[in-house]
Amino acid sequence: MATPVPQTDITSMLAKAQDKQREFAFSRGDFDRLRQMLYDVAGISLADYKMDMVYSRLTRRLRDLKLSSFADYLRHLEAHQGELGNFINAMTTNLTAFFREQHHFDYLTNEYLPARQAAGQQQIRVWSAGCSTGAEPYSIAIALRNHPDIDTRQWPISIIASDIDSNVLNVARTGVYDLPRIDDMDEALRKRWFLRGKGENAGMARVKPELQAMIDFRLINLTRPWQLNTRLELIFCRNVMIYFDPPTQCRILEGMADHLVEGGLLFAGHSESPTRVTDRFELIGKTIYRKR
Repeated sequence: MATPVPQTDITSMLAKAQDKQREFAFSRGDFDRLRQMLYDVAGISLADYKMDMVYSRLTRRLRDLKLSSFADYLRHLEAHQGELGNFINAMTTNLTAFFREQHHFDYLTNEYLPARQAAGQQQIRVWSAGCSTGAEPYSIAIALRNHPDIDTRQWPISIIASDIDSNVLNVARTGVYDLPRIDDMDEALRKRWFLRGKGENAGMARVKPELQAMIDFRLINLTRPWQLNTRLELIFCRNVMIYFDPPTQCRILEGMADHLVEGGLLFAGHSESPTRVTDRFELIGKTIYRKR
């Protein structure tokens, strides 16, 4: 009867076999150092099972830099501070869509705007934190301009849109998207708020300048001082908190509460619950929270 191979030996054997298949040497120690660096710089916490994801996202940087191992890349990171931006860009997730979680935008148009008009409060300052390639802030802008009976063109509405990834911010600033990105949008909205490309720009669409003028895109690391210099009526921070550990979540949410006016609103992601980590907010609707 054969002697069973201990599970630890099997794991080690599988890891060695995987290393032989990889283009670059990548050890558990390399992974631990990289995820600690990501946490220190951006506050993003990676689980143990994310090792393959880290490898796949950073291999392009190793090729571009002509490095042969992740140990070499770590030395490069430590010696060249400018590489940190590329590291963060590669490691952040940028899943986004226009009018994602539609109920938030319906609330802005159908409930929030009439309430502001009735109260004679026209100023609306918004922060879209973690805006990715811009679908969220442009969706906010459309929702605040699209009420059938309330003309907000003269209202002082401003939107700060931020992300830690400089690459996606560059895309957001252009406001140019492949047509499939807006295919699911209501046809009336597409016609009113987007310009369809022609000639060499066929297959593309650009948001109208009116919307772009409402938005100030900024590079902001949520774990560093924000330098917003203004109080806000609304903050959209959706599907961002899930990347932070509870202490970091609490610190960020407390800061957001401080930047909101009394009664200001926070819009969270469907799997997030700010009230679990701070008592500064109360739930008033589906993933909509009001500053206490």
